[in-house]
Amino acid sequence: MSNSTRYDQDFYAWANEQAALLRSGRLSEADIEHVAEEIESMGKSEKRELVSRLTVLLLHLLKWQFQPVRRGASWRLSIANTRDAIADHLADNPSLRAEIDVSLALAYRRACRDATLETGFERETFPAVCPWSFEQMVADDFWPGAAA
Repeated sequence: MSNSTRYDQDFYAWANEQAALLRSGRLSEADIEHVAEEIESMGKSEKRELVSRLTVLLLHLLKWQFQPVRRGASWRLSIANTRDAIADHLADNPSLRAEIDVSLALAYRRACRDATLETGFERETFPAVCPWSFEQMVADDFWPGAAA
């Protein structure tokens, strides 16, 4: 079975075979084009993960600010855990810091959509652009709208 066929029909077997070829220095036998695609895809996945985590954090911060009567331990825990997850993700992928502004803009758009659906508030309730800096959002002592 050729590299390309195995890639299409049994990704797990292909991946293990490629890893073995690379480790043994048999680069000429490796499916370099697909290996490069997969490595690139892994990088994109890490960026999507950052946007996803930022979306969750922003959603909860928006709800925290705009629904003060519903603030509780579960929101506080979700915010704290998401802050930790973002810090861990950036520690594992420090070059993603260069993508913060773009990722934050995308995440804020998604968080506003989600907040609109979850709260029942009009979209115009929420600021058109993210009102917080990244540094504010991830700070343990930041609680928008009122003291924690």
